[in-house]
Amino acid sequence: MPSPAEGQRRFADAILDPTAAIPAGLACPPGTERAERFAVYRNNVAVGLIEALRSTYPVVDRLVGREFFTAMARTHAFDRPPDSPVLLGYGANFPAFVAGFGPAAGLPYLADVARLEWAWLEAYHAADADPMPVAALESLPKKRLPGLRLILHPSARLLRFASPALTIWRLHQEAAEPAPIELDGRPELALILRPGTSVEAIALSPGAFAFLDGLRQNRSVALSVADALAAEPGLDVAELLAHLFEAGAFAGRDEGTEPIDQGGEA
Repeated sequence: MPSPAEGQRRFADAILDPTAAIPAGLACPPGTERAERFAVYRNNVAVGLIEALRSTYPVVDRLVGREFFTAMARTHAFDRPPDSPVLLGYGANFPAFVAGFGPAAGLPYLADVARLEWAWLEAYHAADADPMPVAALESLPKKRLPGLRLILHPSARLLRFASPALTIWRLHQEAAEPAPIELDGRPELALILRPGTSVEAIALSPGAFAFLDGLRQNRSVALSVADALAAEPGLDVAELLAHLFEAGAFAGRDEGTEPIDQGGEA
């Protein structure tokens, strides 16, 4: 006879595998069918996971419609069940799943929109930090500015899309009328940020993205500016910095030489 722990494991495995047999030893009230009752329980678990994904990916849901999303999310739920009882982190691998989901192959932007929505959720739950004002640099001697490293806000997420995913996401918010999707091959770059209580999705030029990506890799301001100008000759760096400080993109500065963990590209 299996131990209680083994019995629980078999039960959980069967719940998340629609092809699995009903675990042996399950008792049911008289007059009821075990298979019927277990199917209801399995379906309820699937519905819970589907709705968790729907709440995390509302724009993906709007883009494909409720029926398509339900089928896609159900397949994901059984293929890649949660590995934690805390559903807050469930769905992190959904964008990758969408990218490989055959029936969605005709929607090349869908996985990018899903990546944006997951980055939005990450930014929403990121650690709080007061944005650094530009005045914090005024006390530094000018000769030390080039070697300075700016620390990105904990909520900052950099996204590089092969599709106009940011535009599509903006056009399909809950309050907006669904708009026709025009795919003209334009890639887009974005910064997802929550310096206060609201998450912002900011479009970036190639130079702005290169500058922030340089900082994310712990490169100095001078080297990051060089990256930005290489990506976008003629970029107005002073205007870019003013815009980023105003947006609350930075949480501090570092004048040392130790690496700083600023996360990766989302």
